[in-house]
Amino acid sequence: MRRSLTPLVVTLAVLAFFYLPVAVLVGNSFNASRFGGEWSGFTLNWYRRLLAAPEIWHALGNTLAIALVATAGSTVLGTTAAFALDRYRSRLQDAHYLLVYAPLVIPEILLGISLLLFFVALRVQLGYPTIVVAHVTFCVSYVAMVVLGRLQDFDWALVEAAQDLGADAWTAGRRVVLPLLAPGIAAGALLAFTLSVDDFVITFFVAGPGTTTLPLRIYSMIKHGSPPLINALSTLLLTLTTTAVWLSQRLLKEAR
Repeated sequence: MRRSLTPLVVTLAVLAFFYLPVAVLVGNSFNASRFGGEWSGFTLNWYRRLLAAPEIWHALGNTLAIALVATAGSTVLGTTAAFALDRYRSRLQDAHYLLVYAPLVIPEILLGISLLLFFVALRVQLGYPTIVVAHVTFCVSYVAMVVLGRLQDFDWALVEAAQDLGADAWTAGRRVVLPLLAPGIAAGALLAFTLSVDDFVITFFVAGPGTTTLPLRIYSMIKHGSPPLINALSTLLLTLTTTAVWLSQRLLKEAR
């Protein structure tokens, strides 16, 4: 009996370690106390103040615009990279796979510094375009891996059957391949969007003067001391991120 309880206790302890701080953050977003050291009553005041902070919503607009562009670019590049990796086998493809896989394992701070040095060497002015390029750089790998996983179970006999019935390569790809891969592509796009919205380290290195995204704004708020607003904003971001990840997992499950 004691042995059977041990895995349950360890699992609950690990879950508490991961999610208890998040629960405390969400709870403090409704706490009337400014510093969160003690519970002073339920309030929505911090959310009202958050809605009345134009600089935060401006940063959020920048973040969403960058994320949408980066998601579109990384989805196209990642999907085509996955097709190339799945359909062709050679030593060159091994190097291609290594290049696609590398951003998944390289530390973000190293990737951010490398991109910064690259832009400086090319004398490119840092700003929103450099942030978009940086986000596409690391989001491509995630999209490619998700789509590649879907392609490993793809039945190419369906494409051959469509071609036997008179469809050319473009028609077969548009009418057969894309509809069957759509859940996997959408899952990769949602994952890329979430990663772009949440990114701070790489954005910190490649953002220029006057280019502020929401993670950079939150960092500035932490330095100047606005914990209640950060708690409320983090709760909203947590809801957005959790919803996007849930949709991504749901689409992956449907694709399988």
